[in-house]
Amino acid sequence: MDPLENAEPQGYKWGKGADDSASRTAWARFSSWLECVCVVTFDLEFGQAIELVYPQEVKLTEKEKTSICYLSFPDSYSGCLGDTQFSFRLRQSVGQRGPRFGSEDIYSGDAPVTLQRDLAHYFGYVYFRQVKDVSVKRGYFQKSLVFISRLPYVSLFQSLLQLVAPEFFEKLEPCLEAVCNEIDQWPAPVPGMTLNLPVMGVVMQVRIPTKNDKLGGSPLKQAHKENLLPAPVVLPTVHELDLFRCFQSLLIHIQMLWELALLGEPLVVMAPSPTISSETVLALVSSIAPLKYCCDYRPYFTIHDSEFKEYTTRTQAPPNVILGVTNPFFIKTFQYWPHVIRLGDLKMSGDLPKQVKVKKLAKLKSLDTKPGVYTAYKTFLHKDKALIKRLLKGIQRKRPSEVQCAILRRHLLELTQSFIIPLERYLASLMPLQKSVTPWKLSVSMACVQTPPQIRPFSQEEFMKTLEHAGPQLTSVLKGDWMGLYRRFFRSPNFDGWYRLRHREMTQKLECLHLEVISEADLAAWIQDKSEVEIVDLVLKLREKLTKARRQQLPVKEEVLQKQEKHVETVIRSLPEDLQAVLLRR
Repeated sequence: MDPLENAEPQGYKWGKGADDSASRTAWARFSSWLECVCVVTFDLEFGQAIELVYPQEVKLTEKEKTSICYLSFPDSYSGCLGDTQFSFRLRQSVGQRGPRFGSEDIYSGDAPVTLQRDLAHYFGYVYFRQVKDVSVKRGYFQKSLVFISRLPYVSLFQSLLQLVAPEFFEKLEPCLEAVCNEIDQWPAPVPGMTLNLPVMGVVMQVRIPTKNDKLGGSPLKQAHKENLLPAPVVLPTVHELDLFRCFQSLLIHIQMLWELALLGEPLVVMAPSPTISSETVLALVSSIAPLKYCCDYRPYFTIHDSEFKEYTTRTQAPPNVILGVTNPFFIKTFQYWPHVIRLGDLKMSGDLPKQVKVKKLAKLKSLDTKPGVYTAYKTFLHKDKALIKRLLKGIQRKRPSEVQCAILRRHLLELTQSFIIPLERYLASLMPLQKSVTPWKLSVSMACVQTPPQIRPFSQEEFMKTLEHAGPQLTSVLKGDWMGLYRRFFRSPNFDGWYRLRHREMTQKLECLHLEVISEADLAAWIQDKSEVEIVDLVLKLREKLTKARRQQLPVKEEVLQKQEKHVETVIRSLPEDLQAVLLRR
């Protein structure tokens, strides 16, 4: 007997009258994975329309609903018959509610920067079915099941859709209710943990990456193993795509693609289907990992998108964004963009995938434009011919795709690390010496809590002088104009995003060191000759530092915070009773 047929939601209110606070509590686990699940269908009168949203308590704006509708269907030029899977990313409406998992979420503290929850955008993971159906007026059944999430877990959610969608198209709403209730029983995604996620009689086993993982290595093993029946389906990754498959017609241009992504250049990917467009865009974004791609990107973009006018205006330079499109109309719209990748269906040249050529932008005009990379861009670094030769030989020798992918991913990782290590080394030199972190400072009027020393400002010219002896040549064999690449990188949003993030992390590290120094200081001796005003000022400043540490979830040991809290309480007890009463009430 199918367990889904008589499945009942366990204690949850699916109706519109459900109490808001109760529903937030009921769906707390669900919302740590998904924002909601949407069913989009084709209506003869209205076109694409949202048929269902689960949980029903989730309030999407009309603008978000319209975007989801258009982004959940391939356009008519794609001719997608059967089942099609792809992804999209859409901007959250201004003034819309914040994420439902709340500020207590611990995920962000330990997840890699490239896998952080996106607080300004939603990711959409789509399973679209279009099959002939004589019972429907248009002659076709057309429906999409869409998972909306803030997590960039493309591999996990597309695998989940492969399990759920075929069953959903047969049994519809009862199936969806049962699946959503199962997801609401899942443990939260905790970085570093291997999780067993049961759904529809299958257990998917996944490991959530952590920022402490060894890059390019196999994931850390979990000490405890369970004997599960049925045996779990192990997903090797929650987020990685097969880069080799995504780039197989672009292998000879991999160096150029990496540089364009690194520099945040405006780039359009024109593909024959939303599957190819979305996978290529996501592959470009992930090609610079572990560096976070800090520009906007849209794996699948349509003329109905609310940002269409913003991204296609000719009154200003193209924005720093990667767009994936399938409508040939875009060829004319984007012919003034500096970089356009036109992809066709994969063609073979003997045993090898046919490689597209670099072409002049002037040739990008007609709707039947041939596949190619349309750009005038000249790479700063030379091609790695040995890598290309190795990958092409691997195809001839029928080397497994996962091995080819691992070779390509390691090359891109090492290239990014060679570029970033000199920046990280220079940034570390801007940190104050640990001995300069002291608990007290003496002002003219009184002694008080010292603020942590400041990080020295980043000097591009000073950094450039370090490259001669400590540049990328120490770790990379690639020749070329590395200095020119750095100068261009300094003008990109990716540098700004990287520097802001690292500066914030360094500032937090200094705050933690300062808290540790204060916790070891002899407060009792310090207050001996101080006035009540100075002691009260000390108490207020220490409390402010403690509050800030907890609010910002600084990576400071709990024992340090507890020790400091005891110090504060001891200092308060040394004051007159009236001041004690006031300070203990605060």
